[in-house]
Amino acid sequence: MGRDLIMMWKQFITVCAVCGVLAACGASDPDVAEYIERPVEQIYNEAFEELERGNYINASLQFDEVERQHPYSIWARRAMVMAAYTYYLQNKYDEAILTGRRFLSLYPGNKRAPYIYYLIAMCQYERISDVKRDQLITELAQAALVDVIRRFPDSDYARDAVLKLDLTSDHLAGKEMDVGRYYLKRGHFVAASVRFSNVIRNYPRTSHVPEALHRLTEVYVSLGVDAEAQNAAAVLGYNYPDSSWYRDSYRFLVKNELTPKENPSSWISRALDKVF
Repeated sequence: MGRDLIMMWKQFITVCAVCGVLAACGASDPDVAEYIERPVEQIYNEAFEELERGNYINASLQFDEVERQHPYSIWARRAMVMAAYTYYLQNKYDEAILTGRRFLSLYPGNKRAPYIYYLIAMCQYERISDVKRDQLITELAQAALVDVIRRFPDSDYARDAVLKLDLTSDHLAGKEMDVGRYYLKRGHFVAASVRFSNVIRNYPRTSHVPEALHRLTEVYVSLGVDAEAQNAAAVLGYNYPDSSWYRDSYRFLVKNELTPKENPSSWISRALDKVF
């Protein structure tokens, strides 16, 4: 019996020690504010003061604390918006997106919802990488910007989203061009034609279209489809007469004893007719 009591006492001491360590870890966790019960206005105002001082980490912790201590107050809604914003200022885009989406799931009709949709789009937009890399983030940014435009077409957020949408399209077109050039250099002409055609079909307003038309001229001649090559060069010359790409295409055709000749019924002519 005595041994059993001693063993129980040792187990109790061990449990207490472990709990103490866990509590100490929680208290020192820089991502969790120490719980000190305070009036909601005080917490929110302190968070806002930290934000104005540029102490974004402390500000986000205190805004989160508003919701933790007073989850059903009107201040909690404001604090969630501000927390998402302060995470954005720290370039903690994932945290900002998660906080923003949680706000939208709880308060979809709130007057601050348009801003949250826009903030989520900016979090994706600012992570757009070089065209040499995977463009998943660019696609997510494009989808988020389109969502802002669709939901709030008459807002300032939508107007800014339209401008930024052009860059996302240019990036995605640039990726298609990069892959197309890769295939072209290795003689994979069919695969290259698919990529250059994607630029014209899907991104006809981007700066990559003139080169895409020139590359198609090269590809079609290599495949022996001379009529399509002549048409691509003619469309390029008509829409971009001063482009160096047209001069290159013209010289390339002449070298192969061909000249530009447009076919108005071709898919290239129809695709670009909608733009020009």
